[in-house]
Amino acid sequence: MKKLLLTGAGGHLGRLLRDRLNGWAEHLVLSDITDLGEARPGETLVTCDLADMDSVQSMVADCDAIIHLGGVSTENTFDNILNSNIKGTYNLFEAARKNGSPRILFASSNHVIGFHDRETRLDASSKMRPDSLYGVSKGFGELLAQYYYDKFGLESASVRIGSCFERPKDRRMLATWMSLNDFLAMIDRVFTADRLGCPVIYGASNNRECWWDNHEVRYLGWQPLDTADSFRDDPNLQEQAPDPTDPAVRYQGGKFAAAGHFEDPQ
Repeated sequence: MKKLLLTGAGGHLGRLLRDRLNGWAEHLVLSDITDLGEARPGETLVTCDLADMDSVQSMVADCDAIIHLGGVSTENTFDNILNSNIKGTYNLFEAARKNGSPRILFASSNHVIGFHDRETRLDASSKMRPDSLYGVSKGFGELLAQYYYDKFGLESASVRIGSCFERPKDRRMLATWMSLNDFLAMIDRVFTADRLGCPVIYGASNNRECWWDNHEVRYLGWQPLDTADSFRDDPNLQEQAPDPTDPAVRYQGGKFAAAGHFEDPQ
């Protein structure tokens, strides 16, 4: 491809992807509102507020593919989530529609379904049960993606990312962890599959503990190869036996499900 756009390039996951995406396109456009440092060969750096439609339109022009990680990545005030995750995601999809409808990988989140019990196995058809305002905003993004596909034929994948770090950080991540290599393999399939449609994909590696079922997207040919099980004996993961009635343990969203409403006084 000629031009690949990565929004949210200054965030944790964006920084991890930056090096690995180099060479995927003739021009790698990296966007964020934070300082991205110096541009490397083949890179173009763009400071863009996703809530500014004109700026987003300019950034999206001539893109062949978009990886949309941009926005608030944890729980926050409604106003901040509204501007970054709701207005910003709308602006991105609308700009894509007006600029050739490139495929979009939309970084959704497991927090869209965070209030399901851990013993409930979910697939792409499972009911949304967001555990936070952040999760609500990601549910909006998934519905928006479906609207733009049904109305305009704009193909996109909503990836309910579990926990994409170098290694699992806690015992919950033995179920939710996705390796960077598995994520990159998924990105490749999203942009190279003959037909994408508008799937919901659970972003997790081939972990023994598994709450999510990707059978509805097997047509894409993505098969995660890594597993969190190799970290199972890591002493940093050994925690005291948790209370099974604690919302952080009962629900798939973990601490997000256990936390109070962000707008309330702490």
